[in-house]
Amino acid sequence: MNPLAFEDNEVLFGADPEERIVAVEPVGDNAMRVFHRKERRVEADDRTFTPFLIIQDEGLMKGFKRPYRLERLSGANDYRFLILLEGWEDCQRGKAHMQKKSGEPPSSHQAPYLYISDPVHQFLLLTGKTLFKGLDFKDLHRLALDIETACAPGYEFSNPTREEDRIISIALMDNQRYSEVLFGRDMDEEEILVSLGDRISRIDPDVIEGHNIFNFDLEYILERARRHGITLGWGRDGSVPQIRRSRFTVAERIIDYNRMDIFGRHVVDTMFLLQYYDVTARELESYGLKSAAQHFGLAEEERTYIEGKDIQWHYDHKPEMLKKYNIEDVKETLALSALIGYPFFLQARMFPYSYQNIFVRGNATKINALFLREYLRQRTSVPKSKGGSEFEGGYTDIFVTGVVQDVVHCDVASLYPSLMLSYELRPAGDILDVFPKLLEDLRAFRLDAKERALKAKSPHERDYYQGVQQTFKILINSFYGYLGTELHHFSDPKVAAEVTRYGRETIHQMLDWLRKEGATPVEIDTDGVYFVPPPSVKTEAQAKALVQRLSDTLPEGIEVSMDGRYRAMFSYKKKNYALLDDKGNVVIKGSALRSRGMEKYLRGFLSSMIELLLKGNGAEVEDLLKGYMEKIERHEIGVTWFAKTEALRESPDTYKQKVQSRKRNPSALYELAIASRRDYRAGDQLSYYVTGHKKNVRAYENCKLASSYDPANPDENIAFYRDKLLSLYEKFGEFLPPRK
Repeated sequence: MNPLAFEDNEVLFGADPEERIVAVEPVGDNAMRVFHRKERRVEADDRTFTPFLIIQDEGLMKGFKRPYRLERLSGANDYRFLILLEGWEDCQRGKAHMQKKSGEPPSSHQAPYLYISDPVHQFLLLTGKTLFKGLDFKDLHRLALDIETACAPGYEFSNPTREEDRIISIALMDNQRYSEVLFGRDMDEEEILVSLGDRISRIDPDVIEGHNIFNFDLEYILERARRHGITLGWGRDGSVPQIRRSRFTVAERIIDYNRMDIFGRHVVDTMFLLQYYDVTARELESYGLKSAAQHFGLAEEERTYIEGKDIQWHYDHKPEMLKKYNIEDVKETLALSALIGYPFFLQARMFPYSYQNIFVRGNATKINALFLREYLRQRTSVPKSKGGSEFEGGYTDIFVTGVVQDVVHCDVASLYPSLMLSYELRPAGDILDVFPKLLEDLRAFRLDAKERALKAKSPHERDYYQGVQQTFKILINSFYGYLGTELHHFSDPKVAAEVTRYGRETIHQMLDWLRKEGATPVEIDTDGVYFVPPPSVKTEAQAKALVQRLSDTLPEGIEVSMDGRYRAMFSYKKKNYALLDDKGNVVIKGSALRSRGMEKYLRGFLSSMIELLLKGNGAEVEDLLKGYMEKIERHEIGVTWFAKTEALRESPDTYKQKVQSRKRNPSALYELAIASRRDYRAGDQLSYYVTGHKKNVRAYENCKLASSYDPANPDENIAFYRDKLLSLYEKFGEFLPPRK
């Protein structure tokens, strides 16, 4: 079955069928340059661009001196008039006119006008065009880039503003069999940078990729180019990249970065891909390239690894090894992007944004764009946001704690989307019924990808479809979240409250039925139930039959399926549990049991302890504890197992101001960032460990970067780390046999 079989849906993919568009860029005041991929070359032509505003009352245009065309939109929603202007400059003047006349800025929910600040977004909205139609992901010409840098003696991190520091190697690899290392022993830094520009121009990629490319590689290249007076004419028109500070949100994390826009190309940071992937997976140890490549099985057996502090030594003594290390970085970057980047490629076919912007726009914003595009196509009026409000959420509960044997998990496939479709719930302003049409197709795609993941014949194929289905699960679940927002035009908190009410009723109905059948519910996780089946259910087939009978009791369109059967379950607290399958594999869910905020040695101990409990070997946990304690005492646990890796949630300057004004407590993470003299920003990560000799120490006064650890002179705080381990052990005391 073709996963894109519903691509002819104009609401979801845009009404304009034009294919093979790889980029759209503004040129002049009233034109857009549209780039098409023709096999191995790219052609471009210019199209007329008609900017627009949408306004509430035609009287708002009184006094506006520039030419425009007014179209009345059908329907009784708030924004009833479309204003078509002759150029982008006139659009800016129109926005200023509206703001002055109404006293409301464009961002205000009360503004009587709708202004969109991105001209490419405006063009795609009004034309119904999207990128990449008629292209496979492999057709996109992608070039990965990675740099290695020198660092002056006495400093921990290379700094592009320091004269002695410099780029010593740039690895390049595309998805069309080109690879090269521009190396500092073959040419000086200025030649490396000039050669890089030459390669980008000659290779002509649609996408430039890298891992942490925005906040390291590109920033470093730009600064060194400035020092040499080199113009980086990387654009498809020979223009220089445009740089600005930007930020976006992934789940609860706000990420600051140096955005780079290159005319006719897109820049993709694979670190962003990992963070999106892990929103639901919650399985990555870190967002580093090497760790991710190992996690996904992308790292080759003979992969070369070099610590950052050893880069200079390898450059001086083993240059070929450094070249190999550098080229393997870009090889893994390309592989990682191919594995988990496909959902975003697909989204670029749907949403009226540039490919680069797909990665930094929130799901609710994307959904809103689909509404706007369809309402513009049908020349239908657009509502104002109804504003957010508090309402009761989904039902979660826990009925049994500890280890439970023979557990079945059943869940409602896409509960909230299914409820919205079954009960025909949609926002009041959606007079064209766009909401259910979009939801139906996106749900179908997600369930198709989920089925393909289950049937995958290789781990690589499984991870690929798992990444697709996770992304689209988030997207379709965002339809519910979209309803409750206060930012978007078709939000409707009353309908969102109805969705959660039906959700709670459905789960309660499932619980009541299971109990009547003699089953014992263990835990509820919003859209599913873990339960111990009645004694009469002994086989897999009988368990599936039980779940099917449960499904048959629910309203049409609400389907329950058996998601798994497990030998044992460790139920700890809501949304925190571990499962043991028939093959002996253990799956741990929940931040309380596998939080990345917990040091690796604690996660390792906890994972081993839970596995012992699940397998009925709880008596061995105390020996496990003693073994860990002894290893800590003898310095047999590496610093990477003690170190905490954390992301800066605000800039170091903001941190200092808050500490000085007593608005927050001092933090080891920020104190080390400041002491390092590196230009850290929100979103950057550091690894550090605690030093000293007493268990009760202030970490921010007794800490070091993990990269400075000397195994020959270990200085980790043994008392501190032993105490943390003992505290964790005691936290689970009620589930363990009494200590000897």
